[in-house]
Amino acid sequence: MEMGEAAAEIVLQKIADLLSKQHYVNIIFAAAPSQNEFLAALVKNELIDWERVNAFHMDEYIGLPEGDSRTFASFLKQKIFIKLPFHNVNYINGNAPDLEMECERYAGLLKQYPVDIVCMGIGENGHIAFNDPHVADFNDPLRVKIVNLDTACRQQQVNDKCFDVLSAVPTHAITLTIPALMAAKYIYCMVPGEKKAQAVYDTLNAAINEECPATILRNHENALLYLDEDSAGKL
Repeated sequence: MEMGEAAAEIVLQKIADLLSKQHYVNIIFAAAPSQNEFLAALVKNELIDWERVNAFHMDEYIGLPEGDSRTFASFLKQKIFIKLPFHNVNYINGNAPDLEMECERYAGLLKQYPVDIVCMGIGENGHIAFNDPHVADFNDPLRVKIVNLDTACRQQQVNDKCFDVLSAVPTHAITLTIPALMAAKYIYCMVPGEKKAQAVYDTLNAAINEECPATILRNHENALLYLDEDSAGKL
């Protein structure tokens, strides 16, 4: 079984378990090629009552044209949001006329729908969501904020073939903050690929601090990390 399929099997079990105890389950999804196999496996499942699941995404570029296929909203819409009958899909609008107000709106939704599950990856620079090392704050007072993206993060988007050249990658984004992600009851982190090997090593071995934001996951009592042979190559 591939890593993404194995992770999906466990996540589906948790969704089913939560639905047996509560009426709705609230899930945050990440948009990245690293999530492709995982998302595809979720979509194949016909046993979950997806009409009792509220969906969110964890970050979005600022300034890409509405409907641009490179937005994270478009990515998740095509990969999963239009393929399953979610009760509610909540999009971050990276073109909102008032971006600060958009952050407040989305933070309000997260308060209204407390997060049960986060499905995420880790960036090549150790970021989680768009919390790059220079903007990551383990004690952030905000739940959603505007950030500028560091060069390593933007280059990863080129490495992942999401953009052709670095200059095409937006410089700013809206992201859920680290406390917003850590507030989830369960975190499932899928990290495939050789380019993630150093970030995986640091996540598991470096001191827990914002220089490698993903290290904070070691403080979550219900966080699971899924690796493949390549991403585990330095362990």
